[in-house]
Amino acid sequence: MMNSKVVPKYALLTVALLAFACSLAFAYDPSPLQDFCVAIDNPASAVFVNGKFCKDPKLVTADDFFRSVNIPGNPTNKVGSNVTAVTVEQLPGLNTLGISLARIDFAPRGLNPPHTHPRATEFLVVIEGTLHVGFVTSNADGNRLFTKVLNKGDVFVFPIGLIHFQLNVGNTKAVAFAGLSSQNPGVITIANAVFGSNPPINQDVLTKAFQVDKNLVNYLQQQF
Repeated sequence: MMNSKVVPKYALLTVALLAFACSLAFAYDPSPLQDFCVAIDNPASAVFVNGKFCKDPKLVTADDFFRSVNIPGNPTNKVGSNVTAVTVEQLPGLNTLGISLARIDFAPRGLNPPHTHPRATEFLVVIEGTLHVGFVTSNADGNRLFTKVLNKGDVFVFPIGLIHFQLNVGNTKAVAFAGLSSQNPGVITIANAVFGSNPPINQDVLTKAFQVDKNLVNYLQQQF
């Protein structure tokens, strides 16, 4: 008969696995510890929670939770798109709530180039126009490409951390809104990061990685 005071090894292993799983579950934006925690740059008379100082709740107003994104962004640039971010940096009331938003305006044939959000899954809804969207899975999954053509009212999800893009395939402007599962999702635009880093990545690294000559690498670096 097992001594009730002796904890079996498998029970300890189970507890350890559960603890590890819980730590993964809270690896991203934690749940808020209060109704709200409005971000404030001045730490005087503030409380530090979830990475931002909190404004005194008695001083919070409705404006802390409001921001207009009604004005279209200007997509007149090399790629033909403009992203208007609404993260905790632009909307302090998002602090600790674990969400953010972006408006994306596309010129005809405009592109939101391949990029990743290291801390968030993205949920995209098309408001106007037609977009060709897609994401690429990780190396372990064989870098599979998932694509879809979206029209007004369609939605698409880009899993956290995966490279994805949106291309306006129409001859008129397009507009989309993206919800992200972090108050500060971060963004890494692949071409900018690889060819426009500061200081530049050693050209020997890039020529071998992309299997091209240094003249092409030099040209691409000059573009960024």
